[in-house]
Amino acid sequence: MNATVKCTLLIILGVEIIIGCLGNGFIAVVNIMDWAKRRKISLVDEIFTALAISRLAFVWSLLIVLFISELYSALMTKRKVLIIFNNSWTVINHFNIWLATCLSIFYFLKIANFSNSIFLSLRWRVKTVVSVTLLVSLLLLFVNVLVTNTFIVISVDVYKVNMSYSSHSDNNLHISRIFLFANTIFTSIPFSVTLTIFLLLIFSLWTHLKNMQHNAKDSRDLSTTAHFKALQMMVTFLLLYTIFFLALVMQSSKMNFLSSTVFNFFFEVISLAFPSGHSCVLILGNSKLRQTFISTVWWLKSSFNAAELQGP
Repeated sequence: MNATVKCTLLIILGVEIIIGCLGNGFIAVVNIMDWAKRRKISLVDEIFTALAISRLAFVWSLLIVLFISELYSALMTKRKVLIIFNNSWTVINHFNIWLATCLSIFYFLKIANFSNSIFLSLRWRVKTVVSVTLLVSLLLLFVNVLVTNTFIVISVDVYKVNMSYSSHSDNNLHISRIFLFANTIFTSIPFSVTLTIFLLLIFSLWTHLKNMQHNAKDSRDLSTTAHFKALQMMVTFLLLYTIFFLALVMQSSKMNFLSSTVFNFFFEVISLAFPSGHSCVLILGNSKLRQTFISTVWWLKSSFNAAELQGP
């Protein structure tokens, strides 16, 4: 790998890891402390906390995989090691994706305006909808793990037969592509759900604005503001989600130029932008987290200024 490119990617990766750890750690700590103080926690804070913890695990699991792949690449062809990494990464990525999808469902049911009886029924049972979504996703997780483990076992057996004809790196690339291809298919399900929710929110806003104009009322009401705020968060979320999804698709493809270590490392860096960047979006988009963050920054700034005034 070119030294300049590698150095640049490592710097970006380091920044993403710091942002991911600090951002998601902040969300988890604030909500857990609030839970301990109030002795109760809202549904949205439950999702936020679980999502933050899963993303912390995602960031560190990706870092560990990159470290072992670079220094101990031969380990990545052993069946037990591959199955352990596969199961760990699949479970962590599953909750990372599906909890984010559940958050989108929550905001959609709370903000969208539809007179449909089914929608109104789901809105009144939003906690049940989120719980059922997670339960259904667990079934998909079981199938995902089963499918990828089966592919890995077959690939390792084929590798053992052909080990004298191909290198470790070629077989590692083949196995990782199979693993990523299976995960890409299962990731496309929550991605499709999130995209559908985004389109429905746009339709809900359009319908609401049309009704407001028809009734000759001010379009800047609370519902419109809530729609715009939700759409702003959804646009950023979908952008990061799409980048993450496309990175998985590209990594699992069989294009020759993607065999390069540079491109594989590049796509790993892109993948990490989703859990790291979205934590910032959640902090800025949630009033409690945003106010706590601003207060924390001011406290740190005051402490730093006080320490400077005291001198050595």
